Amino acid sequence: MTWRVRASTLRGSIGVPGDKSVSHRALMFAALASGRSDMRNLPDGEDVLSTASCLRALGIDIHQDGDATVVISTDHLQAPSGPLDCGNSGTTMRLLAGILAGQPFRSCLIGDESLSRRPMRRVIEPLARMGAVIESLDGRAPLDIHGSRLQGIDYETPVASAQIKSAVLLAGLFADGTTTVREPALSRDHTERMLTTLGVPVSSSGAVHSVEGGRRPRSFEANIPGDPSSAAFLITAGCLTGGDVTVNGTMLNPTRAGLFTALEEMGSEIDQESTSESVGEAVGIVRGRGKPRNPVTLSDSAIPSLIDEVPLLVLAATQVAGTSEIRGVSELRVKETDRIRATTENLRLMGARIEEVEDGFVIQGPTPLSGSCVDSRRDHRIGMMLAVAGLIAAGETVIRGAECAAISWPGFVEALASLGADIAVD
Repeated sequence: MTWRVRASTLRGSIGVPGDKSVSHRALMFAALASGRSDMRNLPDGEDVLSTASCLRALGIDIHQDGDATVVISTDHLQAPSGPLDCGNSGTTMRLLAGILAGQPFRSCLIGDESLSRRPMRRVIEPLARMGAVIESLDGRAPLDIHGSRLQGIDYETPVASAQIKSAVLLAGLFADGTTTVREPALSRDHTERMLTTLGVPVSSSGAVHSVEGGRRPRSFEANIPGDPSSAAFLITAGCLTGGDVTVNGTMLNPTRAGLFTALEEMGSEIDQESTSESVGEAVGIVRGRGKPRNPVTLSDSAIPSLIDEVPLLVLAATQVAGTSEIRGVSELRVKETDRIRATTENLRLMGARIEEVEDGFVIQGPTPLSGSCVDSRRDHRIGMMLAVAGLIAAGETVIRGAECAAISWPGFVEALASLGADIAVD
């Protein structure tokens, strides 16, 4: 699939799909509970569908009832009859590894070509310390998990990662004693918030989190809050095009708001207003307008709250006067693609002045962008960032491999078009 984008100004009000991170966890926690759980606004992106498919293979009844996704659990998982396919979803693989490590059966997690290249040793090592036996291909999928009785540990993660933290805490639910995770900086805290809301206390002090073994979440009803990572593309597009975009029903978790904070520091007007709460998360309105004017320098402590939105921030930095530096993001090299290289090379094709460094970017601005033929590298966040770039570029921007957007947001093109984007699909 190819997208063709021309310069446009975005204006209007819109909603976004349910948050992926919350949705993965909601499905898994409902599977660990006993009884019926109902969820609305669950996104239909491929990553979340992979989690649902794996849980079905583990004996969980997941079906649609009107506009609700229903999960019916019997308080235990069944041994799967074959490998569990996680598709392109690292969250599915890493969090399920934590759950499966404590089950009394053997299971195997596989993924697509991209997921099979991503590092899994970061979850294998702590789970092995807890007593699980996990065989892999040099620290990569497939993961052959021999579940067993686990023992709680006190573990310090090498990087601030919600996936590592969550995998260990979820394994801790099936372990004897206390399991503690210590992070170098606070990562996304959806697991802690949701477990606590569902009756499993998580003791948190700064970036240190603990759970006691033998606890299970209760069943629930929830409206999944809108994905701030999806909202980020629309808000950034509104600002960069000189428009005015409001996204309704967005999750306002501070561990996910780094891009909005950075845009505000760069001179855009960003308003956030909480209007409700769901599964322990504040939900509300985000509005973005006004072109950014100031360069940005980011330190390591700011990175976890915007790691997925860094390519968007690099794009914004190309449009302001001065030198911007974004460092401490070497984690981007082991995502669906090497996002540091993919961002740099694609935006250079459009005229940006970006220096790729080992752990990030140095950007000189402002640089007018020109339409070019660019490539998503089969990475949904790169493809969608390039669509936003096309909205401020002269001429036509042609984005190859755009079908990858379906991993997180199948309706992305329609959302942009509804706000005034000149975008066509071939």
